[in-house]
Amino acid sequence: MNIGEICTIQTVTCVRDETVQGAALLMRKHHVGDLIVVDQADGQAVPVGIVTDRDIVVSVIALGLDPAGLQVDDIMSDDLLSCREDDDVYETIEHMRLRGIRRVPVVNSAGGLSGIVSADDLLEFLAEEMGDLSRISASGQAHEKRARH
Repeated sequence: MNIGEICTIQTVTCVRDETVQGAALLMRKHHVGDLIVVDQADGQAVPVGIVTDRDIVVSVIALGLDPAGLQVDDIMSDDLLSCREDDDVYETIEHMRLRGIRRVPVVNSAGGLSGIVSADDLLEFLAEEMGDLSRISASGQAHEKRARH
């Protein structure tokens, strides 16, 4: 299965020069724990970083810095792992595991943002897969009973 089939399409974004306070307000308004930081290129939002609620707490609040005086560009993670819509789910899981990343922007063939996939999305997908796998035995037993009668 491809990542594009399970990613969350509705993403909340901001630009690099958004204040950290503005980013926090966006997170609160949209009930999310992260924002994809984008640049505009050829009419598309191209992911260039990600900022999380944890980034704000650890890099700003805990240090007593002014969130209104800092920009997202100052604290965002810009060593961004992204994946394409047609990337394989299991390969993406492996990349996330190797990098220790819980959220990955999903891009289209032109590099524009098309969604986000999180570890929670992948856990839900894998749980469904495991459920399907667990029903194989019961289905086989029922088929065997019908065939013997």
